[in-house]
Amino acid sequence: MPGPSESNLSVAMRRLFLLPLLVFAAATAVFPQSGRRITNPQPTYTAPVQPPVNPEPAPKNTAPPAPLTFLPERLLERKIKGIDKGEFRLADFHGKVVVINLWASWCGPCRREVPDYEKVRKSYEGQEVEFVALTAEDPDEDSAAVKRFLKQVTFGFRLGWADRELARALMNGRNSIPQTIVIDSDGRVVKQWSGYAPGRSADRLRDAIDQALPQKSQ
Repeated sequence: MPGPSESNLSVAMRRLFLLPLLVFAAATAVFPQSGRRITNPQPTYTAPVQPPVNPEPAPKNTAPPAPLTFLPERLLERKIKGIDKGEFRLADFHGKVVVINLWASWCGPCRREVPDYEKVRKSYEGQEVEFVALTAEDPDEDSAAVKRFLKQVTFGFRLGWADRELARALMNGRNSIPQTIVIDSDGRVVKQWSGYAPGRSADRLRDAIDQALPQKSQ
């Protein structure tokens, strides 16, 4: 039988042999939790976007109105009440070039445009050109303001009140003033534009009239 010293030595050797195994086992158990490199990170959570409770309707793509080419007969024959007195129709000027200006007493650009247009009107005196200025204001409610405006400016155009239907048809979807329409002697709309162009207003009108006059179009 081995002596006590041999037994103790054997036990010590077994402990020395088992110690590395225990250390290896412990490292293997801990390594997956703390030492593994993450090659596929977890995706970041993004909260879904909530739609509005009352969403705005999508805007409609509406095509611009087709340009005027001819005024319909019902508008040419429509009676227009003169601002001073009497009545007239656009059909009364058949065979002439007709300049129609849409304006209002409260319109600042209209006030600045009138002197330029007056110079043009005077330069065509004696020619087959009729100048008509129409306001869509209410003749019952706005008469005082309109007459006050006309005392402050010199407006030698034929002046009249355009009712709602006539004004809407002449504007043709362009809901702004001033507006100008130039019609040739055959009733064809040659030019139509909105707004006042400082320094260019008179030339623009003169060019359109020259284009509409028969002797200029040949």
